[in-house]
Amino acid sequence: MTNAQRPTVYRAAVLHFLSDPDVDGDKAYQFFEDGALVVEDGKVVQLGEASEVLAQLADDIKVVEYKNHLIIPGMIDTHIHFPQVEVIASYGEQLLDWLNNYTFPAERQFEDKAYASNIANFFLDELLKNGTTTALVFGTVHKQSVEAFFEASEQRNTRMICGKVMMNRNAPEFLCDTPESSYQDSKELIEAWHNKGRQLYAVTPRFAITSTEEQLQKAGQLMEEYPDVYMQTHISENKDEVAFVQELFPDSKDYLDVYDQFGLLGKRSVFAHGIHLTPREHERFRETGSSVSFCPTSNLFLGSGLLDIKELEQEQVAYSVATDVGGGTSFSMLQTLNEAYKVTQLNGNKLSALKSLYLATLGNAKTLQLEDKIGSFKQGNEADFAVLDFNSTPLMSLKQSKCKTLAEKLFAMIILGDDRAVRATYVAGKLVHDRDKSSETAGGAS
Repeated sequence: MTNAQRPTVYRAAVLHFLSDPDVDGDKAYQFFEDGALVVEDGKVVQLGEASEVLAQLADDIKVVEYKNHLIIPGMIDTHIHFPQVEVIASYGEQLLDWLNNYTFPAERQFEDKAYASNIANFFLDELLKNGTTTALVFGTVHKQSVEAFFEASEQRNTRMICGKVMMNRNAPEFLCDTPESSYQDSKELIEAWHNKGRQLYAVTPRFAITSTEEQLQKAGQLMEEYPDVYMQTHISENKDEVAFVQELFPDSKDYLDVYDQFGLLGKRSVFAHGIHLTPREHERFRETGSSVSFCPTSNLFLGSGLLDIKELEQEQVAYSVATDVGGGTSFSMLQTLNEAYKVTQLNGNKLSALKSLYLATLGNAKTLQLEDKIGSFKQGNEADFAVLDFNSTPLMSLKQSKCKTLAEKLFAMIILGDDRAVRATYVAGKLVHDRDKSSETAGGAS
């Protein structure tokens, strides 16, 4: 038996969720102050109090201890653009100008596969450094950008979902494909990568503004031919965008109806933003099981608006939380939850620490239909997890010393935490990021 196959116990405080804490309260999660997570062959074997679990195991079993740390399932990001790493923190524009002035010129570089590979490797290491182990990712219009991404993800054995952007109008000519070429490229990528190891594919029309009806029809055709792939796009992020969509599709009932007409709604369909949705659109989200991806840092940064997640809950619209780098301003899901709390406050509501971490783990897994694989420490799940440090900075340590309850400790972690708070990240039971060791141990090299 190799070292990789031997069972290992990870001992620390451990938290994971069984359901939504806003619905089921204390029954929604399990917390072990001195917990033991047992991993073998990349899967979760057992979880419980360390004293009970260790008593059942052989005396010579390997135990990795993280004192004063918290183990949670690997965090999940449901909307992010890997080609936009270099346009993060670009000044002064709202959505449509930001795309034209910053994003489109940056994405042109991804026609060079070597360039795409370099950015893909950097991007994945940044995610892992922040405790994020799964993401729903946009490539560029270039097929090779997605090939480069999947190759880098396969090397790390991360469970990632990615897709080639489909875009044939209202963008620079150097970034436009055609309905037929976008279909063929996407089809070849699906055949090569969907369900290959831990890789999954998402059909990816950028948004209604950049696709003709013919291209959206081709996207729908892919969804029909491959019913278990994902679909990702944008909706109702910016009021000028919504108005432009109405001009381009005057016969549509609303923005969502554009996608609905081409069969793009369903339980694996994730629509980023959804800030300015109408009641009719909420109804169709509910009826089809489609979900909204809440991107608080980019919504604030681009001045797009404040998504009211309490309204989505009242309307029974499924939603998740995401970074949306590079419109979003941090790879850290902790920082993203920090901003989600503030947006919710501005809408006159509250977002608890428990609900926040539920969203970043099991909640996001559920919106991706992956809760049978990731998002919790259910026996048999893939052993992706992050180790969070309660004393990662002097300020964090001081604040934590004053916290009396689990909720207070978690809230301080969310508000004050960033990549420094992630002590280690594991993918399928393998250490892929260790904050306190050299960068040689990170990513695919460990």
